[in-house]
Amino acid sequence: MRIGVLGTGNMADALATHWVQAGHDVTIGGRDAHKAERLATRIGGNAKPGSLRAAAESGQVVLAALPFGAGIGVARDLHAALEGKVLLDCSNPVGPGFRLLTEGGPSAAQQLAAAAPGAHVVKAFNLCHEDVWRMRPPVFDGRPLVVPVCGDDETALVRVRELVRDMGCEPVAGGGLERAGLLEATAALFIALWVGEGADAQAIAPPLAYAAGPSHQEAEGGTEDFRQGFSVDTKPARESARHLQIMPEQHN
Repeated sequence: MRIGVLGTGNMADALATHWVQAGHDVTIGGRDAHKAERLATRIGGNAKPGSLRAAAESGQVVLAALPFGAGIGVARDLHAALEGKVLLDCSNPVGPGFRLLTEGGPSAAQQLAAAAPGAHVVKAFNLCHEDVWRMRPPVFDGRPLVVPVCGDDETALVRVRELVRDMGCEPVAGGGLERAGLLEATAALFIALWVGEGADAQAIAPPLAYAAGPSHQEAEGGTEDFRQGFSVDTKPARESARHLQIMPEQHN
């Protein structure tokens, strides 16, 4: 696979290193040509330096390894080169006090999609520190790290799932791009727990077998009972389904 990387920082280094080792051709793009050359040289193999535009033009998948805000501006400038490409967003819009900078508005991934409307944006790789991504592979207690992936285009998701597996991780469906904001909010919470409280974020969730409590390990009621146990409001979904049944001609 041909991969373009926008950025020369730690995330670009960590992810691109794995992908080159997996046999992909990677173009490291940066505003600073010397930084791009140094990083490509350090990674070695099929990594080569270039400009931001060269990276965008060369990749079937383009990783936006840039801080929130900066990535949006770069995507806007390169929107023509990103047309039809998979644009992979690993940013976290987290500010001082571990505050989510996108609160009340579109997610960082959605803003990236708006800046490059012809690209297929996928959100992934935002829940861990770059040093976790440097692990070969990221395995904990014998289990590979699971990476949620959010996006709307199935072909793009297939490519990103391949890149997740090339890291030694396992991809898991996170839903459409409209759910990317949940990943970003999760990252803000985890960072606040890890950095602000020194707490083990992994300890806040029970194992899957106990997700609905010990009495539901072999639940007979299925998904509906599970949702009710979490006080999940199913009314909007029921109303939507009823609306579709009553007025199907509006959706032809």
